[in-house]
Amino acid sequence: MRPEPEPASRLPIVLIALVVLAVAGYFGWRHYQSLQAMPEPEPGPSVAAVPTPSLPATPLPGDAPPAIQHPFEPPAPEANAPAPTPLPALAESDGFVRERLDELMGRTNTLRFLQLDGFVRRVVATVDNLGRDHAPVLMWPVTPTAGRFSSQKAADGSEVIHPDNAQRYTPLVQLIEAVDSAQAVALYRRLYPLCQAAYEELGFPGRYFNDRLVQVMDQLIATPVPEAPPAVALVQVKGEVPSTRPWVRYEYADPKLEAMTAGQKILLRVGADNQRRLQAKLKDLRARIARR
Repeated sequence: MRPEPEPASRLPIVLIALVVLAVAGYFGWRHYQSLQAMPEPEPGPSVAAVPTPSLPATPLPGDAPPAIQHPFEPPAPEANAPAPTPLPALAESDGFVRERLDELMGRTNTLRFLQLDGFVRRVVATVDNLGRDHAPVLMWPVTPTAGRFSSQKAADGSEVIHPDNAQRYTPLVQLIEAVDSAQAVALYRRLYPLCQAAYEELGFPGRYFNDRLVQVMDQLIATPVPEAPPAVALVQVKGEVPSTRPWVRYEYADPKLEAMTAGQKILLRVGADNQRRLQAKLKDLRARIARR
């Protein structure tokens, strides 16, 4: 939870990016070169100790092609089915992707919730960043949700996330739950070559985007649900210019929680019920896009 322009209203909606691309579907995966296997997360004893997967490193010249951990085969062709429309190049894909998302989510929802310009690049970058300590705002593929982050005093005098804060994210959770998982995965298959191209363009040549997606999903699924709203602290700003938006300056009071990844901290702030519902959707999607 680092200070960020409107993090309280924007960060939770980033989960739509993960789910929309893991809610977006698979298509004819081409035989990309084998990619470096990602390290498996190690089990931790508590919320504060949930591990962060190692960051994927750019392969060095001469490195042997590493193995793909979570490959996907193209679906079996249907009898008498017309050939699918060829995918456009990544740089020219916005219109094509927008049409497919409209079919999946409805035009009203795509206009309300998504940043459609450069959508594939935005989603791929955000998925990768969810497994890191920071998810830059400029790359988010989603628009901010309404309202402001709020907190309250607990019985012991500490400041905690206000229970009503979770209500701001409920419409997003309902949208994610309403998306048909099978149709989402079919779209992900359809768009996968664009995702792979964007991931390599991001700086990971020879890496397999779906391995990174599954890795981040595993991390989010493994994030324990807090028994009580986490304590937060207001970051002090030094300088002569007063802060006019203090609600964007909160971080977790527990250093171990604050050290978690961007995606895990998102889950911790959306409320326990919303977290469970999002994790249930992620488990469903993971089972459809990973072999194990």
